[in-house]
Amino acid sequence: MTTPSERAARGKAARKKVPRSSHGRWIPSSQRPDPIDVLERQSLDRLPDLVPLRYARMAASPFAFLRGAAAVMAADLAAQGHTGLTVQLCGDAHLLNFGVYASPERALLFDVNDFDETLPGPFEWDVKRLAASVTAAALQNGSTKAKAHRAALVATESYRTQMRHLAGLGELTVWYERIAADDLVPLVRRGDRARFTDRLARARRRTSLQALGKLTEADATGARHIVDDPPLLERTTDIDRVTIGKIFSDYRSSLAEERRVLLDRYRFRDAARKVVGVGSVGTRCFVILLEGRDEGDPLILQVKEAGPSVLEPYLAPSAHSHQGRRVVSGQRLTQAASDIFLGWMTGPEQRHFYWRQLRDMKGSAEVETMSPALLREYARLCGRALARAHARSGDRIAIASYLGGSDVFDRAIADFALTYAGQNADDYAALGAAIAAGMVTAAPGT
Repeated sequence: MTTPSERAARGKAARKKVPRSSHGRWIPSSQRPDPIDVLERQSLDRLPDLVPLRYARMAASPFAFLRGAAAVMAADLAAQGHTGLTVQLCGDAHLLNFGVYASPERALLFDVNDFDETLPGPFEWDVKRLAASVTAAALQNGSTKAKAHRAALVATESYRTQMRHLAGLGELTVWYERIAADDLVPLVRRGDRARFTDRLARARRRTSLQALGKLTEADATGARHIVDDPPLLERTTDIDRVTIGKIFSDYRSSLAEERRVLLDRYRFRDAARKVVGVGSVGTRCFVILLEGRDEGDPLILQVKEAGPSVLEPYLAPSAHSHQGRRVVSGQRLTQAASDIFLGWMTGPEQRHFYWRQLRDMKGSAEVETMSPALLREYARLCGRALARAHARSGDRIAIASYLGGSDVFDRAIADFALTYAGQNADDYAALGAAIAAGMVTAAPGT
């Protein structure tokens, strides 16, 4: 076991390999893959009828494009030098992949909340993804380049100062560190507090019971089933009881023993294919309606396909050959507390899936309507949450030592983020041109 001083020395040594100021440069390589080609390769293993919907959602705005273009940015990050200071990456740490959710104790927490692309890798890749999303959102909301740069600077400074704070704490203290949503209210500007507390109240109401009213209806016998709303929600009628039994048995085995007991108290009622997100559109995703004590005691689980991480071509292979287990393990390692129904299984055609509750007091910010001041505060919060997540899996002392007490790293990342937002805008325009030329098809308005 190395001492804190040896760990700090490792972080300082990384500056020689990759100076902090070097993160500010973004010059696309002459071998940079065409972004449309990258997206088209992803589409090959997706449901063909949903790929046009994915392109339509990505074409909505530069920020929406960035959300769906994790694979494009992964290739760009991999083309640059990196520190070698490894953490469990979120892999897609944009602003809307942070949010509130309920802990097993029913406390509302704020944390990273998407792990489809999770994989061990250099900490700065997540920081750059976050900062780039901050500038893209700020520019889309009408901010000047100076204000967008300032927002990215705030996010990175928050990451750095929080990491340096955590570097001075003991192991258990860091492990138990969490961001309680209610503790954030005093940190929000007075003019924005009412809106913030309203978002928290809405998140607390987002439960399986609330989803029951929105996603289901009763038939003539009073039994509830999922409502058809194609292509966004389509009932699955070709799954027989034998298949359901096999799927549940596989999933159940991935849960802790006491949670298997809880799951066994529910019975299957219905299933449907569901479209989710932007970048995930076209992957296989289902919702499962379960019933507990009676029809007023629902549990709605989301079953989402897990393919290889977009980071996989550029990093060491995952320790988990099952992609669902990769997602679940990364989430459990990174989050302060995780969904009690988080698990994985292998489905038809040997495809990998992971399971979680569809709505467990989950809520995300309305980034597209934020004022410059509110966006800065939200960016600060996301930077803090990302540092907490990284500190659980990486060498926080080495990373803190690399970052240092000055703002050299902060300014470099903000410079990168502003330049990369311009690259993202060009890529977004390329998608629009490809749609206009008929090279790719976008579904109208869904």
